[in-house]
Amino acid sequence: MINEAVEALPESIRKKLDNVDIVLEEGESPNNSLFGLYHGVSQLDRGSSYGIGPTLPDKITVWKGTIEKYAGGESNLPGLVRRVVWHEIGHHFGFDESQIRRLEEKWEKEHKI
Repeated sequence: MINEAVEALPESIRKKLDNVDIVLEEGESPNNSLFGLYHGVSQLDRGSSYGIGPTLPDKITVWKGTIEKYAGGESNLPGLVRRVVWHEIGHHFGFDESQIRRLEEKWEKEHKI
């Protein structure tokens, strides 16, 4: 479902993903309420020295257990996973929470998620 969520992004966005790994954690998030979390240096905040020498990839963690707990059924899983992945990719591009929330409203209308 994570791969499907990434593939559902417009190609123009997929091409701009840079130095980021998406990792599925089987259990629940540490506080049992996070579905995903972005760790890294957003593309907006990368300076001219970014990537000179070895640079670890940014990391998006997706917690399977938390998502399953709150999904309300298997039929809701793909849409929730897509929303989580897209949300965290938004942080990778440098969007803050309020900007992402506005984008999510737009995504919900366009993609019926």
